[in-house]
Amino acid sequence: MLVAPLLVVAAAALVAGRLRPGAGAAALAWSAGGAALASAANLALFCVKAVAEIPAVDAYFGLSHGTVTADTAHVPWVSWLSAALLACCAAAAGRVWRRHRRGHAVIRTLAPLPGGERVVLLPRAAPDAFAVPGRPGRIVVTSGMRDRLTDAQYAALLAHEQAHLDGRHHRLVLLADLAGALHPALRWVSQRVAHLVERDADERAAAAIGDRRTVAKAIAAAALATREAAASPGLHMARPGSVPRRVTSLLTPDRRLLLPWAALLPLALAASSLVWTGEAAVDLQQLLRSAHQAAAPAR
Repeated sequence: MLVAPLLVVAAAALVAGRLRPGAGAAALAWSAGGAALASAANLALFCVKAVAEIPAVDAYFGLSHGTVTADTAHVPWVSWLSAALLACCAAAAGRVWRRHRRGHAVIRTLAPLPGGERVVLLPRAAPDAFAVPGRPGRIVVTSGMRDRLTDAQYAALLAHEQAHLDGRHHRLVLLADLAGALHPALRWVSQRVAHLVERDADERAAAAIGDRRTVAKAIAAAALATREAAASPGLHMARPGSVPRRVTSLLTPDRRLLLPWAALLPLALAASSLVWTGEAAVDLQQLLRSAHQAAAPAR
């Protein structure tokens, strides 16, 4: 429960920066999600154990109270501490979910997206551009942003935002953010995925327009424009310090990439944590069965 997410982070740190951005983002998000799910499930199992330790519950379900409590008698605080931790995790995950939903709601309020146009140009002075997932997905650009870009840079910006839609990056970001909310050790993965989806969109845009330098200039120009004015909250706003790294990566790409199968390392660790969780569920079931059998002669 505690060690598996740390191992996932360690494996992610080893391979994430050496995979292609899209593969790295997907591997990190799904491995973090698996590890976080296993951690939360383990806490939930201990919560069931905590409830089973209540004498009234034992009496209602016909369980031997002594058998139930003896299983963790050497650490009697674990079950109820797990219940408290699970409540904190649920609250944190709820806040992340509401924040993402609120961001989508704000964006759709700003851009009702009439008609069937793929690109919507908003007459707003504040420079901003963002992708709006959906069916169909749309790209919204304010006039303030369009006026600050050349035609080539504008084409690169549209390709970048279209890449976010094609890659369904909003789902990876949400999954990583939820994982980080469920386990503190996974917060680094959440931050890393946010950077990698931007890098993936950069690379896809460069491939689409055939000019890495133009994409780099567009990223820098858009970042400078948004710093000069308060922009509305987009879906993929870059973290501080991310833009210089992205520009550097476009101008001097790293050729020392690992094979795609390297992404299996963090995924395998996350899968193993889920297997351990399954074994813990079986152990709890066996404990409750033993407690029921121990109480049977007394009935």
